[in-house]
Amino acid sequence: MNRARTRRLVARVRASPYFASAALAVVAAVAAYALSVTVFPYHSTNHDEAVYLQQAAMLLEGQLFLRPPVEGSFRPWFFVESSRGLYSKYAPVVPAVFALGELAGDFRYALPAVAAANVALLYGVVRDAFDHRTGALAAVVLLCSPLFLVQSGVFLPYAPTTMLNLAFAFAYFRAERVGSARWAAAAGVAVGLAFFARPYTAVLFATPFVVHAVWTLREPLRERRVSPLFRRRVATAALGLCGVSVALAYNAVVTGDPFVFPYQAFAPLDGLGFGHREILNHEIQYTPRLALRANASVLEQFVTEWAPLGALGVPLAAVGALVTQRRGWSWRQAVLAGVAVSVVVGNVYFWGNFNVLGDVEDPNGLITTLGPYYHFDLLVPVSAFAATGVLAAADRVRDAAASRRSANRAVAVTLAVLLVASAVLGGVAASASTEQVRENADITDHYEAAYEPFEPEPPANSVVFVPDPYGDWLNHPFQPLRNDPGFDGRAVYGVDERQLAVADAYPDRALYRYVYRGSWSPYGDEPVEPDLRRIHVAGGDALTVDAQLGLPSWTQTVTVTLSADGEEAYLTLTPGNASRANVDVHVADGRVRLSAGDENASVPLGEAASVTLDAHVDGGYGAGYAYRVRFPVQRTEDGYRTMTPYRELCTDLRNCEGGAAYVPGVGPDGAYVNTSVRSE
Repeated sequence: MNRARTRRLVARVRASPYFASAALAVVAAVAAYALSVTVFPYHSTNHDEAVYLQQAAMLLEGQLFLRPPVEGSFRPWFFVESSRGLYSKYAPVVPAVFALGELAGDFRYALPAVAAANVALLYGVVRDAFDHRTGALAAVVLLCSPLFLVQSGVFLPYAPTTMLNLAFAFAYFRAERVGSARWAAAAGVAVGLAFFARPYTAVLFATPFVVHAVWTLREPLRERRVSPLFRRRVATAALGLCGVSVALAYNAVVTGDPFVFPYQAFAPLDGLGFGHREILNHEIQYTPRLALRANASVLEQFVTEWAPLGALGVPLAAVGALVTQRRGWSWRQAVLAGVAVSVVVGNVYFWGNFNVLGDVEDPNGLITTLGPYYHFDLLVPVSAFAATGVLAAADRVRDAAASRRSANRAVAVTLAVLLVASAVLGGVAASASTEQVRENADITDHYEAAYEPFEPEPPANSVVFVPDPYGDWLNHPFQPLRNDPGFDGRAVYGVDERQLAVADAYPDRALYRYVYRGSWSPYGDEPVEPDLRRIHVAGGDALTVDAQLGLPSWTQTVTVTLSADGEEAYLTLTPGNASRANVDVHVADGRVRLSAGDENASVPLGEAASVTLDAHVDGGYGAGYAYRVRFPVQRTEDGYRTMTPYRELCTDLRNCEGGAAYVPGVGPDGAYVNTSVRSE
């Protein structure tokens, strides 16, 4: 009896129109989580992921501001400095979504939830606009998009914001279908949250819905009566405007002005519009002509590489639109088509579509690994109309087969054609997705090598100084090396500035320096050679740094340069057959003295925060390389303090200044640099 009931229950579940959407949502969740942990375990090439995760951790601690223990050493990427502390340039809605994942056990749990929600909501939206078959197939088509898969596996805002937009569309369609003010209110909440998350993205998606809402209000306004339709519009608008008000209130709290968004406080010229655009050291004149060129290139990338079903997705969507036109548009279908228009046209006004390309003529920027993510909402109408096109073609094949053959043979022919078509579409989609995923996986191999010193976890009770190849920022590029909001985690990370002040702030922690050798760019042929070194603080009336420099047999001269506070002193050594050069740097009595054998030179210390020793090993005829030894110096009441020096072996001019750290066993024969610090 129980078995019979179980079979009936299973049959009933399978027959439910929601079974397909639920199953596809599960597939989306599994795919998103698998990509997150296998392809993006160290995050992607877009360093904004660390910004959102840092902000998510802050929200879990009830913080809107970071207050580092040492100024200038702990500023995360894309955080704004203010008198109240550091705050993110992004709104807190998407970080709050990721924070929910952490409450469930891990930040990564939020990603499959968002992916599943997007698939299920798309099914509901397309079902209301077309029918159940089209909704289910649209969900399948969405799963066949490389853009959807890649963005669902990373901590970026585009998939979560589309989730909110789809929730708005679903609630709006449902409210109109059943005449419910409650569903209309839910639509207002969703669009208000979407606006708070990404205002312009929400406006572009909602524009066709707003046009429909205003159009349908003509009669109630003309008759001056409060109809159920009017109540629904008021509910949606009122709660949507509440979301806008919350966004403005948040602005007032963090920036001090309700009409200045955090991203504007970070870079006032980083926003919408044509003309001069600028963020940090990147600026252009964003003209309408450049905007059209850039967006045409972005759309080309979308159509050819990132759309659902690969290069077949958009043509199939065009077929679906023609089929819809022939059958006659419903207002819901027209609104979905309008989303495609508003997203494409609206993005022309945003210079981010130029930046994502890197090069307009030959795209080499973030779009190559993460896709045209500013057009993520375009997946909604493309998936819907591509599903319509596929089903129209399938119906055409079925009808043609039925008109020429017996019923049984028609079914067989139809199934055979559909099987072949599914194999072709599936093969194209799999090929497109595999290529994009593989490129990101290759980058992850580089990251895995770079972060090997921190596996399985960083040193306990430590402070780790990290390089700053892109400026005085944390998490740019080292996204996994993030601080807890209280700067009190297992490891505390600081940039390679004000090291002695950071050491004073953490007197009971062990100090380390993370360095690497090679080009950091994850697009390179070889990963970097990393090293995590234990370092120490030394102090006394005077300090001496002893440096031993390995010399190859072909060395003719060694030119040594001492730099401190803008002053320089030089020595030229002729080592003969010696295999090394011993160089001492002595700090005492307000001067820095350089000695090598019988040669001596000195410079005043002044207010220098660091001292640098450069040694160029010359073999003649342009052959050679350079050593660098750099260490901080701080005056104290008892004399001077310093820290274990940073050592560099520069054999490639492209990697000097950050990518040429000396790693034992890596470098030309005979090359090595050892240092020791003596205090007196």
